[in-house]
Amino acid sequence: MPSHPAIVSGRVAIITGAASGIGLAAARRLGEAGMRMVLVDIDADSLERALTNLTSAGISARAVKADVSERNDMARVKAEADAFGEVAVLMNNAAREGGGGLFVDIGKWKSTLDINFGGALHGVQLFVPDMIKASWPCMVINTGSKQGITLPPGDTAYNVSKAASRALTESLAHELLSTGERVTAHLLIPGFTYTGFTKARGVTERPAASWTAEQVVDFMLPALARGDFYILCPDNDVDRVTDEKRIRWASNDIIENRPALSRWHPDYLRAFADFMKR
Repeated sequence: MPSHPAIVSGRVAIITGAASGIGLAAARRLGEAGMRMVLVDIDADSLERALTNLTSAGISARAVKADVSERNDMARVKAEADAFGEVAVLMNNAAREGGGGLFVDIGKWKSTLDINFGGALHGVQLFVPDMIKASWPCMVINTGSKQGITLPPGDTAYNVSKAASRALTESLAHELLSTGERVTAHLLIPGFTYTGFTKARGVTERPAASWTAEQVVDFMLPALARGDFYILCPDNDVDRVTDEKRIRWASNDIIENRPALSRWHPDYLRAFADFMKR
């Protein structure tokens, strides 16, 4: 199967939030392709288990305990990665849920933004300049969220952080046009995925509606090979057509001058339902 030109045996890939979920699944797939993996996570015990999991399968990997929200920690990750070999892939995947609405404690807001957006920003600013200077293909994958596009009420801090990550990644992709597609950026937009987020809510068995992290990564890799920027993943409950309709409705709030988040506005509930049936 064709792969993105940056996925080359012997080159280095860095993945944050790599101790579990989508990050670990991506590390396994890239490691199986021969890449040398740098696993980054703040959870030392889970990180050690992930490292053992990969190295026991013959994958060349090292682990770096780091807080992606801390610039100095990410600079240390870069030093470790550069010492490991030629860096070709950066996946900014680490994230946390905000855990509340607009008026949740400001500490949760700050932590959510610092990790979900700040971590990706640190990664981009620290790694991409050297990728631009390099002579080999490189890519950056930022893990976004459908919540950063449609903004469903509830976890407002998380929505805002993922909306910011989308804007960052779009701007990065445009900036990288100067490399003639030698360095590319991609926005991974998972559907409902059974990860540590789900388990933290007390869900001990994978819901039938969800995808596994491995399914997300297996969907992502061919999309990267095609050069897709937006990697919009379905799941077992929501298909591509439904996602597209929801996103189109959200965008049309501006064009049609509807109330903000009209999908959930009491005056537009029937109109939205009728739109989804068409």
